[in-house]
Amino acid sequence: MARFHDLKVTDIHRTIRDAVVLTLEPDDPAAFDFTQGQYLTFRRDFDGEELRRSYSICSGKTEGRLQVGIKRVEGGAFSTWANEELAVGDTLQAMEPMGGFFTPLDPANENNYLGFAGGSGITPVLSLIKTTLAVEPKSTFTLVYANKGVATIMFREELEDLKNQYLGRLSVIHVLEQDAQEIDLFTGMVTEEKCAQLFRTWIDIQHIDTAFICGPEPMMLGIAKALRDHGLDDAQIKFELFASAQPGRLKRKVVSKEAGKKANQAEIAITLDGSTQTITAAKDMTVLDAARENAMDAPYACKAGVCSTCRCRVIEGEVEMVANHALEDYEVEKGYVLSCQSFPVTDRVVVDYDQ
Repeated sequence: MARFHDLKVTDIHRTIRDAVVLTLEPDDPAAFDFTQGQYLTFRRDFDGEELRRSYSICSGKTEGRLQVGIKRVEGGAFSTWANEELAVGDTLQAMEPMGGFFTPLDPANENNYLGFAGGSGITPVLSLIKTTLAVEPKSTFTLVYANKGVATIMFREELEDLKNQYLGRLSVIHVLEQDAQEIDLFTGMVTEEKCAQLFRTWIDIQHIDTAFICGPEPMMLGIAKALRDHGLDDAQIKFELFASAQPGRLKRKVVSKEAGKKANQAEIAITLDGSTQTITAAKDMTVLDAARENAMDAPYACKAGVCSTCRCRVIEGEVEMVANHALEDYEVEKGYVLSCQSFPVTDRVVVDYDQ
C-alpha cells in the first residue's frame, strides 16, 4: 500500500503565467521510479483540513528527474498555493506514482502513437512523448493539443525543442479556441467532427497503433467516438481524465427509520496493509468514507472517480459503483472498484486494498 513520502522542491519554473513545473527530490528515490504517464497524489493541510490533489508527472522516464506540472485553477487552494507561495527548498508530501495511462514500450517497436491533450492535460502526454521517442527510436508520435489561445499553451517551447530533437518523428498540431490561425481547421474546439476532418487530411488514422486522450470529459468522449468510428478499438484508446464534475448520487429507496435502521447497514471487512478490520456502516456511505470514519488510512485523492488511487478489489458481496473514469474494463471484470464511488448493496461486503 502506497504511503506518503517527503519530496524536496529543488526547482520551480513557469511554463505559462499561471502554471508551474516543480522538480522534486524524493526521500526514497526507488519508491518514485515512475512509469511515463503516471501521476503523484499530494496532501497538505489548509486551515486544519487535509486536502489531496493529484498532478501528472511531466518528465520523461529517461531524463533522470521527477517533475510535475501544476496549473492554477480558479478557487483551487492547492494549485493557487503551489503557484504563489511554494518555494525552492520546501518539502511536499506525496504518494508513490500511480496510474495506468501508458502502454509498454520496446526498442524494437515501429509504432505510430497519437495523443490528444486539452489544456493542462498535456502533462502526462508530454511524459509519454519524451519517453516513447527516446525508448523506441523507430516509432512516431503525433500530438493534437487544444488550448484557448497561444498564451495558454503549456510547454510550448519544450514541444518545439522536441520536434527539432526528433525530426520527422514528432508532429504537433495546435488547435486554438479563440486565436485565429492560418488554417481554419486548427481554430475552434476539438470535436468529433473536427477529428474526422483531421483524419481525412492531416493524420493517417489507419496506421495509428495507440491513441492517448487527456482532457475534459466532453472533449474526450467526442474524440474517442471519432477514433472508434475510424477503426480503433477500445484496447487501442487510453484515457486520463483530469477534471470531472462529481456525479450526483443515485436515487435510493426511502425506508422508514424504524424498519430501515438495521436494513440500511452493511458489514464491511476491509483488508489494508496486511490486516483486516470489520466495520458496520450505512449503505448510503461509500466504502472509502466508511473506512476513514473508522480510523483506517485508506488511500484516496480526487474522490470523484477520476483517479485510481482508492482502487480496491471486492472479494465477497456486491457494491454499486456510481462513477468510473479510471478503471479499465478488464479491471472491473476482475472485481476492482473505486472505493470513493462504491456503496454497499449486500449486507456483507469484503474488500481488499492490497491486491
